[in-house]
Amino acid sequence: MQIITAENVAVADNPHGVDVRHLYTTPHVVVSQITLEPGEVVKPHKAPVDAFFYVVEGAPSIEIEGETTVAAPGTLVPSALGHLHAIRNESDGRVRFLVVKTPNPRP
Repeated sequence: MQIITAENVAVADNPHGVDVRHLYTTPHVVVSQITLEPGEVVKPHKAPVDAFFYVVEGAPSIEIEGETTVAAPGTLVPSALGHLHAIRNESDGRVRFLVVKTPNPRP
């Protein structure tokens, strides 16, 4: 059995300059954990695959195709292939969420 903890996964280079850790990767799916400190942003971009954001900690502002919600822990927000999305930490606490992309855009 494989057990993966974020603490044992290196921070990945990314264009947003935030803490991204790719926890699980296959040709079919990639699961990443993103941590945003106060004021940090995942800049607006379009994913070439379906993506799902699952909030673990904090309350990020998630914008998809111009519609914004502040998501509480335990919330899942899907973003379809090609939809413009951005995620911001506008709070004074840490935000942590999982991103599931399927299929893996870089198998």
